[in-house]
Amino acid sequence: MKRTIIVAATMSGIAVTGALSFGVLLPSPAPSRVAATDQRAIFVIANMTCALCPVTVKKAMQGVAGVRSVAVDFNAKTATVVFDPSKTTIAAIVAASTNAGYPAKETKG
Repeated sequence: MKRTIIVAATMSGIAVTGALSFGVLLPSPAPSRVAATDQRAIFVIANMTCALCPVTVKKAMQGVAGVRSVAVDFNAKTATVVFDPSKTTIAAIVAASTNAGYPAKETKG
């Protein structure tokens, strides 16, 4: 009897693990919150020297009202920000990163 329970539990675990690895039980990602009027800006970020730096930069930039998304690339030392220009400005995003200790400068291109 114990062997049957162990086998059944093991098989259930394998089925769940397999389903998770294929995303069967995982919810699909939320639709993007990007609106047609949103803008995208890329910033060069100074002082990023460790793995925690991008987390701090992202948190600081996401704290600005009107910022929709932030993607920080540690290797390139950049942050790509999508924001609502009716709610915030490039200067406000730069200030947030700079105030967190990571001076930011918008790149053109």
